Amino acid sequence: MNQFRLVGSLPKVGIRPTIDGRMKGVRESLEDQTFNMAKKVKVLIEQLRHPSGEFVECIIADTTIGGVRESAECEEKFLTERVDISITVTPCWCYGTETMDTNRDRIKAIWGFNGTERPGAVYLAAAAAAHDQTGYPVFTIYGKDVQDKEDESVPDDVIQKIIQFTKAALAVATMKNKSYLAVGGTSMGIAGSTVNVDFFSDYLGMRNEFVDMSEIQRRIEEGIYDPEEYQKALDFVKKNCQEGPDYNTPPWDKKKKDHDWEFVVKMTLIFRDLMIGNPKLKELGFGEEALGHNAIMAGFQGQRQWTDFRPNGDFLETILNSSFDWNGLREAFIVATENDSLNAVPMLFGHLLTGTAQIFSDVRTFWSKEAVKRVTGYQLEGLAKEGIIHLINSGSTTLDGTGQQKDEQGNPVLKPYYHLTEEEMLDCYQATEFCPANQYYFRGGGFSTRFLSKGNMKITMSRINIVKGLGPVLQIAEGYTIDLPQDVHDKIDMRTDPAWPTTWFAPILTGEGAFKDVYSVMNLWGANHGAISYGHIGDQLITLASMLRIPVSMHNVSEDRIYRPKTWAAFGTKDLESADYRACKNFGPLYKKTW
Repeated sequence: MNQFRLVGSLPKVGIRPTIDGRMKGVRESLEDQTFNMAKKVKVLIEQLRHPSGEFVECIIADTTIGGVRESAECEEKFLTERVDISITVTPCWCYGTETMDTNRDRIKAIWGFNGTERPGAVYLAAAAAAHDQTGYPVFTIYGKDVQDKEDESVPDDVIQKIIQFTKAALAVATMKNKSYLAVGGTSMGIAGSTVNVDFFSDYLGMRNEFVDMSEIQRRIEEGIYDPEEYQKALDFVKKNCQEGPDYNTPPWDKKKKDHDWEFVVKMTLIFRDLMIGNPKLKELGFGEEALGHNAIMAGFQGQRQWTDFRPNGDFLETILNSSFDWNGLREAFIVATENDSLNAVPMLFGHLLTGTAQIFSDVRTFWSKEAVKRVTGYQLEGLAKEGIIHLINSGSTTLDGTGQQKDEQGNPVLKPYYHLTEEEMLDCYQATEFCPANQYYFRGGGFSTRFLSKGNMKITMSRINIVKGLGPVLQIAEGYTIDLPQDVHDKIDMRTDPAWPTTWFAPILTGEGAFKDVYSVMNLWGANHGAISYGHIGDQLITLASMLRIPVSMHNVSEDRIYRPKTWAAFGTKDLESADYRACKNFGPLYKKTW
């Protein structure tokens, strides 16, 4: 499988087996045990996949590391192999500053074996202190239960930390040196679509690319797209994309609709080519356009300078954000409505952590149980009994969000594309209608995506906000999608726009702070958009944010699931939220250099 479509190699994980350097019996007795720890971690990590489908590759140092020379030899190998992440493992005491990973550009963790004979936990503590003192934050992995020295198993709690660390570190490394492509500029005064270049460079290690929306029109007029793929795509769309009700008065005429279908399919091809390039264009004589912008995510301004006279971007956003198109199953793209870059970023976070497509939504309306009862006569119950939030985007979101994909028990889920079937793909199309766009919002026409997400799916909503004087902060809300009786949904949905995709969301409440009730979650959400990922991944997002030095301003993740570098404890252990702010401020953005 080779689906990676961007310039740059996939990140690798390096494993550093450190050892007590004293020879004449000590080191020799520990060689096998130390290397076996490294091999166990390698097997564990190499079961993970990149979102593109490839399995993660691990590199183990050629020898155990007992001192500074072997540290240097390991570093030379890691540089040659382009290792972005390191995990140091040891069953014993080692010389801390001589054996630690001192590469400032590498995300690091240490697993110290919890034994009593030659405890690796002692090295873990000493090495972590050295990391703290020299300014290299490190994640520590310390098993809860003491193991016998002959026990070569990896405890469940150790596995959980290794996986959580590795997933977040891979996300950091995958983003680095990629692009955010802004097609257009600021949409209707939305602050997130005023792309903050310093944020992308300092915190994510990314570059920004900017293309005017007129480039889409130019490529359509000059035929800068693959005509064979266009015909294939149009035939597929006519067969599989159901046209939904036209709620306009008067409705769009058939000639307009036929024109718009052809136009939005071309827009989709062109936008993808802008992101990642297309070698077919070079064959057609468009060498410059064939290159693309190496964009791991993008945004389309649309409103209003485009949508007032051209078909909107709803179709292109929907198809690209899905795990499939007319060419079959493939990794989902990340494309933000209205060029909201600060919603694209958590969409990318969720995608890199889970491999799944991401839902882009307006965090539109809080519906209390009293309001639902008044409007519909229905009493909310179950997970929704304290109220719900209406997640509904103005015309687009991933088709994966329909909930037509199933786990082994038949429950609705979102899966990485490499676990999907063609049948599940077609089910997602069958559960969706493409309605002629609302004339009041989109004078130029186009088609909006209409579906209702299945209930009882675990989801996590997140958002990046930038606050002047503070910088970026991350918000997280874990919860569930909700099923409502059809007539109840219809009554509420008609109050907004029935041609748009809906997800009913009930956040998990803790009874405290921002999560004391559903109203508070809605009221304290930092912007009008949210990125929704399948699964309860708030803990993974917190780990990732700590690597990037982005504090988390609100979340409903239990304390036992929170995993950050050990040095965060030096900034306070009682109020973890405040300690996170202090630690992030102290260490500063991951990629910001002081010259």
